[in-house]
Amino acid sequence: MKRVRIEVDGYVQGVGFRWFAARLAERFHLAGWVCNKPDGGVETVVEGEDASVNEYIASLRRGPLSATVTDLRLFEEDFGGEFDRFAIKF
Repeated sequence: MKRVRIEVDGYVQGVGFRWFAARLAERFHLAGWVCNKPDGGVETVVEGEDASVNEYIASLRRGPLSATVTDLRLFEEDFGGEFDRFAIKF
């Protein structure tokens, strides 16, 4: 099991990026959350199987068609098992 915090920069707010991330998390059976950051980026934390987390990350790099991802930073953290679902934070 793996846990990663991801910071995404680019044209990623106001384009459905959080909803895109939530759909990906559901598809890959991941738990965690996603939120907009004050600096215009998006932050997400996910936990789950290693392969599923890696697929999530690869999909975030591409983003939805309406977004432009310019940078994606990964921070591996200790798996905590604290989430029972994936949430969009507002």
